[in-house]
Amino acid sequence: MNLKATPAWADEMRLDSGRRPLRRFRVLDLSHARAGPVTVRQLSDWGADVLRIERVEATQASDDLIGRRDGGDFQNLHRNKRSLSLNLKVAEAVEIFMKLAKDADVIVENMRADVKFRLGVDYETVRKINPGIVYGSISGYGQDGPYAERGGVDQIAQGIGGLMSVTGVPGQGPLRVGIPIADLTAGIFLAQGILVALLDREVTGQGTWVQTSLLQAQVAMLDGQAMRWLVDGHLPEAVGNDHPTGVPMGTFRTAGDEYMNIAASSQRLFTRFCEATGLAHLLSDRKFTSVAGRRQNAAELKSIVAARLMEKTASEWSDILNPIGVPCGPVLDISQVFEDPQVKHLRIARPVPHPEKGEINLLVSPIDILGVSKDIERPTPNIGQNSNDVLHALGYDDTAIAALRAQGVI
Repeated sequence: MNLKATPAWADEMRLDSGRRPLRRFRVLDLSHARAGPVTVRQLSDWGADVLRIERVEATQASDDLIGRRDGGDFQNLHRNKRSLSLNLKVAEAVEIFMKLAKDADVIVENMRADVKFRLGVDYETVRKINPGIVYGSISGYGQDGPYAERGGVDQIAQGIGGLMSVTGVPGQGPLRVGIPIADLTAGIFLAQGILVALLDREVTGQGTWVQTSLLQAQVAMLDGQAMRWLVDGHLPEAVGNDHPTGVPMGTFRTAGDEYMNIAASSQRLFTRFCEATGLAHLLSDRKFTSVAGRRQNAAELKSIVAARLMEKTASEWSDILNPIGVPCGPVLDISQVFEDPQVKHLRIARPVPHPEKGEINLLVSPIDILGVSKDIERPTPNIGQNSNDVLHALGYDDTAIAALRAQGVI
């Protein structure tokens, strides 16, 4: 199959059919910061009717880590939603929330573990009026246990969860990764759990409480590094840009002051790599003829490979190695990423019209489903933009809505 040509199914994949698989589900979004909104974005991007419950005192400016409401980060997190401003610290607002919760399918929150109970919007309370509710919670460390009352922050989770101990250059101390990976993965894991619970509800007729935390997500993401300790009894350490076990596999400097990643640690790939780069003599050197030998003599082998790769640019080496099946690629900055031809082909960034900012580009879901659109349907709403419409649908008239607004309920 010629994958460089556009197959018939690819055109269908890009059709905007308007069909969204989650259109039938109603979601109440109590989330803030990043982890919770990441969960909700997985649902709203596929059509779920999401109503974000926002604090009455929220403003366009923000002092949290997400930044201003009209900034790119906030816009990317909260697209495809409606907004209702609601002061859940007063009884009238909780009453409105419960009216919405009665007919909702999903509630998502990432408050500190005890806050939802103090507000009276916790799972047990909602379940009394809606046994089918799927209630999703993200916390810093879990809903119970010795750390349950602590607030959760991504970098703290990276540290406690072990990631920083295996990230960075040897001898230079721990290093955080360049994205909020605990937030992002906790959000994705919770979305997965919510979808599983919705499927289970079709069998049982009952909802449930789905929970995860930044710590659980981060430890789970250790994956093979965790197994090296739990099963093999080996304590992983930071190895910089080198693979912890595969040699040669890592980041190398090339001509033109560029960098590239190469993965040629298996016997088959190492043979191809050496033959293509003029290092065929290494294939008869007993130090490098086996995977174990290359691992034992990693520093020497890396030095030889590094010297040879300095003779051409990353692009030139890519043109040599990729056609023979040796995985490799340049290290790009963010601006270069969105100029990359494959990134453009995949249309990972797509435009959405914004009433104040004009057309802006946001990141769409990385999942493609044949025959289903994933274009962004609407930009992030203004605070309380849909409050009147939502309250009218609940039976409040204009006079009652004005009174609620005057009292600071909405």
